[in-house]
Amino acid sequence: MDKLFAVLGDIHANIDALEVVLADCQAQGVTDYLCTGDIVGYNACPHECLEIIRSLNCPIVVGNHDHYVSSQQNLEDFNPHAAAVIEWTRQQLSEDELTFLSNLPFVTTKMGITLVHATMDNPEGFGYVFDHLQAESHFTHQVTPLCFHGHTHCPMIYEKQIGAVYRIDAQDFKLPIGRKYFINVGSVGQPRDGDPRASYLLYEPKSRKVRFRRLDYDIGMAQARIRAAGLPERLAERLAVGQ
Repeated sequence: MDKLFAVLGDIHANIDALEVVLADCQAQGVTDYLCTGDIVGYNACPHECLEIIRSLNCPIVVGNHDHYVSSQQNLEDFNPHAAAVIEWTRQQLSEDELTFLSNLPFVTTKMGITLVHATMDNPEGFGYVFDHLQAESHFTHQVTPLCFHGHTHCPMIYEKQIGAVYRIDAQDFKLPIGRKYFINVGSVGQPRDGDPRASYLLYEPKSRKVRFRRLDYDIGMAQARIRAAGLPERLAERLAVGQ
């Protein structure tokens, strides 16, 4: 059987979106999973989402929220809303779960595919890439032809040719041989590209094709969970507008 990878990222404790995505993965015939991090944060089901992702036994890199929650980092300099969610999430997870998150690598490679949450030039710094100029620094450290990432919650393709980097809007795409690609898979649990539907990516190594998937899920239920947990209202509101 030919391999078909599902690349999931920025799940952010949104169980309603994750369950819809995984059902679609099964329907599409996915054989392997990869995760670009940020399993927890923002939404109300960190334990449930972490349990599901761990059960996939797939390569995972640490996201900034995974890191903040598990490292016991001082939150004095954080936005009050962000600090409140991080502290709340810490209280929802067991010591085993916190240890699991703290042991995740910043970068990993499987079958010639690199995973990083943010960028290869400074993976621990969690910098953002929104254009081809910002992607240029990353490409100087990318060894494999293909690297998947997340962090911005906006699906996007960056292509490195000799002497130039190009930004390509997220679309079904066949990756030409001889170029490097840095691909943002979007966010399962909190999209920020103006489209509130859950986002993930399919990759077929044999055909070198990537396919972006966008799926409706029960946003109202995810919002209700946030409110029931007493988390900031802004986190519920933004789900409906994809911001």
